[in-house]
Amino acid sequence: MEAHVKDIFLTRVLCLLIGVTSLIAGCSGGSNDNGTPTAGEALSFEMQAGGQLNEFFRQGNVAAHLLMRSSTKPRLLVVFPAGNSGTGLWFQDTAQPVTWALDNAISPTVGHDIHGRALYGISANVSADTSQLTLRGALLTSVRFMRDFNGGYPAPDSVQTQPVVSGNIVYWQRDRVDGAAGYALTVQVMGGGTVSTDTTGALVFKAANGTGGLHLRVSASTGEQPLTPITHANLFNNTVNPDTQSQNVVEFLSYGDKLLAGSWQYDTYFGRDTLISVRMLMPVLQPPAIEAGLTSVLARLSPDGIVAHEEGIGEFAVIDNERNGRGNDATPTYDYKMIDGDYLLAPVMAAWLIDDTRGAARAAAYLAQTEGGGQTNGSRFVTNLVHVANTARAFSQQSIASNLIHLRAGQIVGNWRDSTDGLAGGVYPYDVNAVLVPAALRAASRFLDSGLLDPYLSSDQRTALADAAQQASVWESAAPALFAVDVPASQAATDVPSYAAQTGIPAGTLPSSTTSFYAVSLDDQGNPIPVMNSDGGFALLFGTPSSDVLTRIVTAAVQPFPVGLVTDAGMLVANPAYANTTLWPRFTNAAYHGTVVWSWQQAMWVAGLDRQLARQDLPADIRTSLTNARLRIWQVISNASNMRASEMWTWSYVNGAYRAEAFGTHSADATEANAAQLWSTTYLAITDPNLRVSKFWWQ
Repeated sequence: MEAHVKDIFLTRVLCLLIGVTSLIAGCSGGSNDNGTPTAGEALSFEMQAGGQLNEFFRQGNVAAHLLMRSSTKPRLLVVFPAGNSGTGLWFQDTAQPVTWALDNAISPTVGHDIHGRALYGISANVSADTSQLTLRGALLTSVRFMRDFNGGYPAPDSVQTQPVVSGNIVYWQRDRVDGAAGYALTVQVMGGGTVSTDTTGALVFKAANGTGGLHLRVSASTGEQPLTPITHANLFNNTVNPDTQSQNVVEFLSYGDKLLAGSWQYDTYFGRDTLISVRMLMPVLQPPAIEAGLTSVLARLSPDGIVAHEEGIGEFAVIDNERNGRGNDATPTYDYKMIDGDYLLAPVMAAWLIDDTRGAARAAAYLAQTEGGGQTNGSRFVTNLVHVANTARAFSQQSIASNLIHLRAGQIVGNWRDSTDGLAGGVYPYDVNAVLVPAALRAASRFLDSGLLDPYLSSDQRTALADAAQQASVWESAAPALFAVDVPASQAATDVPSYAAQTGIPAGTLPSSTTSFYAVSLDDQGNPIPVMNSDGGFALLFGTPSSDVLTRIVTAAVQPFPVGLVTDAGMLVANPAYANTTLWPRFTNAAYHGTVVWSWQQAMWVAGLDRQLARQDLPADIRTSLTNARLRIWQVISNASNMRASEMWTWSYVNGAYRAEAFGTHSADATEANAAQLWSTTYLAITDPNLRVSKFWWQ
């Protein structure tokens, strides 16, 4: 960097450090902003879990998540929904755990790079209770690369940048790889502290005299295009539950172009997360928020109607396009490897445009709206419905396992259990085949009967959808049976104690009769893989199961673990006790989809049980069973209410009880859970008129 350019940039860095955000000489770079960070009321809140301090801020063009990890592996990240971008500092391991603190409220900043392009970000004073920290790595780039680096993988050489040190200030600044406005990060050691290098060349931040706590002034910013927030006034209706923290999370993750899956690792569009969240939050969301979610999915469909799983935007898109021979192009890229989203779209669209009176009144106008490329929402949606009908037809004609919906070629994941072992090696997921495919076919038939799609259907498309109801009936009757597992009491008497001993938990009361449930998946030969799981919640929320099916879904699942899925820390998403012992190590409480608790799965069960209890065709004994199951799940939800908005959590068994613990804080944990997850806020739409308590669980 030339000396005069360095001086100009350092001047602007100093402006940010002292909190100057107005456009003054030396700080503005001589250009005009398109907005100021103080436009509108600020959203600012804190969440703590598992030794991580998470500070969220949004105002005008600024939206940022400051994360400080307190442990022997300290780090400091600032990530932005804009461009799914961020900055991060990873420090070398420390002998003792480091605890971070936020010393003053976050302030928004508007700065400029050396070309005068706006950079939106935040500044904050933070402190760590250590005399020094040595830097291991720094990144300013896409969150996609940051999360890979956090998991132990190297970041691309093209996103690396060297720091510039000036006294007690270190700053990093780089353009995006395509030359667009990039990212800036500045750290100033306060209180007389210093910045130096050790013998390896690593930067060392040291407190004054090497004693006391380390105080830092941190400023981070991004040049990625700001998103347009959906504000609180346009987000919730007056039926929303009074859970301020969950409301804040939804607001931080809601934008006109899309609803973000979660922060920090998934700070952008994910199709499955969007659809499940919209469906479950629908009763308490206002139409603009619901339709922002649905439109984001429709706008990202492939030409043949496949739902996009994750989008690649910002710098990730530039590098992804270059790697795949598409040149120096920032056009978003999309991942279409999942199969569950394809069959979620139609039931969620039906819930809004047919079942909800608010959506039904807007249905024709909404379907007629045009998005990018000039296509209407209706025409896009039809391509998905035709895809559903065509892919379901083989099983409708011959109901054998090989005609079920298989994971896409070359993939080991395809539904929400999208980790290496999530499906236990299976290739036909239960939730997709036993629930979502027939639900999508039912929705397609309803849309066809409603006439809402008449303006968008060709004769061939109408023909493809004509037998959707008949197909649904075949799938509903034939598909679940292929996943049925029945474990005799004699086998359970051996399996459960053996598994419990290996896991270090009590076996509890053993089953006195056959334990029946649905397998998490089928293997390549169509054999059920007998891992008990929570995916029956999909049938409760999206289906109309018979009494026998409801019994198989609910009875075993709500038994105490390891017979069933319920612990004091929450309802687990998997239990491998009845499976081959070779699967046990793959479904521990350190596995992403192992014997762990996912917040939204519990919420789906409660919402689904409410939906079933609203039916008028169920016998009294089944209603009693469902009611008791709901009370049991609600009770364990309450036990871990402090983690309700996080992505998921694990547990330990201590002093005769299960204790909820943040996922990602133990060395064995497969990854790290997001502090804020959209679908984990869905309790906002759950009510319990039959629960007689003096205080709601979220208070």
